[in-house]
Amino acid sequence: MNSKIITLREELHKYPELSGIEAHTAKRIQHFIQKEYPGKIIEAIGGPSFAVVYSYGASGNTIAIRCELDALPIEEKNDFHYKSLHKGVSHKCGHDGHMAIVSGLIFWLQKQEFKTGTVVLLFQSAEETGKGAYEVLKSPKFKALKIDYLFALHNIPGVDLHTIITMNKGFSAEVESLIINLEGIESHAAEPKNGINPSIAISKIIQQLNTLIISDPLHEHFSVLTPVHLKMGEKAYGISPALGELHYTIRTWNSQNMETLKGKIKEIVETTSTENNLSFTLTWLEHFPASENDTTCNTIVKKIAKAHDFKTLERPYPFKFGEDFGWFSKEYKTAMFGLGSGLQTPPLHNPFFDFPNEIISTGIQMFGGIIKTILEK
Repeated sequence: MNSKIITLREELHKYPELSGIEAHTAKRIQHFIQKEYPGKIIEAIGGPSFAVVYSYGASGNTIAIRCELDALPIEEKNDFHYKSLHKGVSHKCGHDGHMAIVSGLIFWLQKQEFKTGTVVLLFQSAEETGKGAYEVLKSPKFKALKIDYLFALHNIPGVDLHTIITMNKGFSAEVESLIINLEGIESHAAEPKNGINPSIAISKIIQQLNTLIISDPLHEHFSVLTPVHLKMGEKAYGISPALGELHYTIRTWNSQNMETLKGKIKEIVETTSTENNLSFTLTWLEHFPASENDTTCNTIVKKIAKAHDFKTLERPYPFKFGEDFGWFSKEYKTAMFGLGSGLQTPPLHNPFFDFPNEIISTGIQMFGGIIKTILEK
C-alpha cells in the first residue's frame, strides 16, 4: 500500500471536524489529490462537500464513489502519535479511513487507460446529522454531473478484516428522531390540583410507545423506538411544572413503515395530551432514509469481491443504524457494502475505536473493480 495514503489517513484523524464545518478537512484532501494526480475539483456542493472528476471521454457511464468528511463529538481515549488534537472531537466512525480509501483511488486511476466514461470521487459533508447527502443531492452542481451509478462502503467492527458484507434489500435502516413537547399549567407544588402537571401523560406516552416496538429484524414491520432524553420542569421544589419534553429516535426498514409508525406516534401523543388537558407539538429531525441497494449494483459488488477472493458475508437484513446515503438511493442506482474492520476492533462511536489501516487497500481494490466494470460496460 502507498505510504502516502496512510500518512493522509493519520493526518485526517489528528484534525477531525464536526458535521457541516469540515472546511479544513476538505482542503487537506484537495491539496493531497492535486499534488498526486490532479482532477477537476468542484467545491461547495452543498456546504463543504466537494467532488473530484476524472473524465475519459465524452460518452460512457458516470460513476461516483462517495465517502464522508465528518467526525463525532466524542473525546478520543487512544494514545497514539496521530491522536485527535481537537478536544472533544474524533473520528470514531472511521470516516478518516473512508476518506483515505477514496483519496487513495487516485493512484489506481492514474494507471488506468479507460476510453470512455467519468469517475467522480465524492467527499460528502455532514453524514452524521443526516443533512449532508440531502444538501448534495439538491445541489445544481451535483445534478450537472449526470451520475449513472453511485457506490459507497462502511467499515464494520466485529467482522473479520477484509470481509465484504452485502445485503440484497438495503444497507441500513430508515431513521428519524423526534421531540415531543407537552404544555400544561404551573401551580404551587403544595397544590398541584390547581395546575396541569405533564408527568402522568409523559409516563403514559412512554408506556404506549413501547408497545409499538417490534424488535425482530426479520419481521415485516420491524420497529425500534428508543427514548434518548427526558425533561420536565426545573429544580424548583415549590413549583408543579407545566412543561415536559421527550426525545426519541425511531427506525424501520423502509419509508412506508416509517410513515405508518409516525402516524401511530402522533395518535398516541394527541390522545394522551387531550385526555390530560395538555397541548402538544411534535418536531421531526435528523432523517436518514433507508439505503436501498439496486440489484445490478449489488451484483457488481458481489462479483468484485469474488474476483479478489475476499471473504464475503451475506446479511439477511440491513444494519439498524442510519446512513444518509439513503438520500442518493432515492434518485440513483446505488449500492453500499460493509467492509469488516476486525473482530477485536471496538464498536463504532466508541472512544477507543480506530480505523485499521490494513483494510484501506481492500476498499481500493473493491472500488477499483467496480469502476472498471461500470466504465467498460
